[in-house]
Amino acid sequence: MRNIPSALQARLDGGVTTLAHCWTLTRRDGAVQGFTDHDEDIAVNDIVCRAGTGFTASEAIGRFDLAVDGAEISGALADDSLTEADLAAGRYDAAQVDTWLVDWSGPSLKVLIARSTLGEVKREGEAFSAELRGLADALAQESGRLYTARCNADLGDARCTVDLTAAGRHGAGSVIRIDSTSVIIADGLGSFAEGIFSAGRLVWTGGANEGLAVEIKDHRLASGDVRLSLWQAMPEAISVGDTFTLTAGCDKQFTTCRDRFANGVNFRGFPQIPGNDFIIAAPDAGAANDGSSMAS
Repeated sequence: MRNIPSALQARLDGGVTTLAHCWTLTRRDGAVQGFTDHDEDIAVNDIVCRAGTGFTASEAIGRFDLAVDGAEISGALADDSLTEADLAAGRYDAAQVDTWLVDWSGPSLKVLIARSTLGEVKREGEAFSAELRGLADALAQESGRLYTARCNADLGDARCTVDLTAAGRHGAGSVIRIDSTSVIIADGLGSFAEGIFSAGRLVWTGGANEGLAVEIKDHRLASGDVRLSLWQAMPEAISVGDTFTLTAGCDKQFTTCRDRFANGVNFRGFPQIPGNDFIIAAPDAGAANDGSSMAS
């Protein structure tokens, strides 16, 4: 049940109110920001909710069952608040958003009316709109372990245990040529065998994308060049001379785990699980269908 301060309730009952919406946004990296649709800044729990950002809220949809609540906020992209680069880089993905109803004439009078996570963000020019997903959204997400032939651990995590700091499993380089928005030719990686960094992770240490990370789609050697294909284009343009570090990747196959990393004992998949071909197999009219084992 939502507890409304008695002084705030009295003002609500009075018919004439001085109310504003405030949003406090907490990113997964711990950064906290505040915004309001009022024309002056408002402090909520020591977080300054900034005015002048064009923030507005849409009609919120609430349900009594376990269906996901829905709402939307929209605002302007500003260098000192929200930037297009930060949104594109995923820094706001799944951020927690608390929506407050605040009496701007006395900000201590406030009530938390919703707690959501940031969903799909749409950008158009200098404006954006963001979907707010209610707490019930977590119930719609898949959870638990999936039984698949491939490993479901991340290379180097606690379940995998592979040491990515070991020699031959990490490197550093720089961009010497750009073939497309997501394909670069790199220097400093000539000693590594082809494919070592496929499905690995690249972190930019210099340039406009410094601090951002991206998954490597493919690592190839072609005519003496080291060619890295990235799974997605970076939010800022890549330039010749940009530096990066990268770690090895894994295709999640048992043979790769056993032969490349000598880590078969920690493989987190089920390589013998029947696949779709086995499930949809039908009797062969030319075979001996006597009920014995299918294996020859």
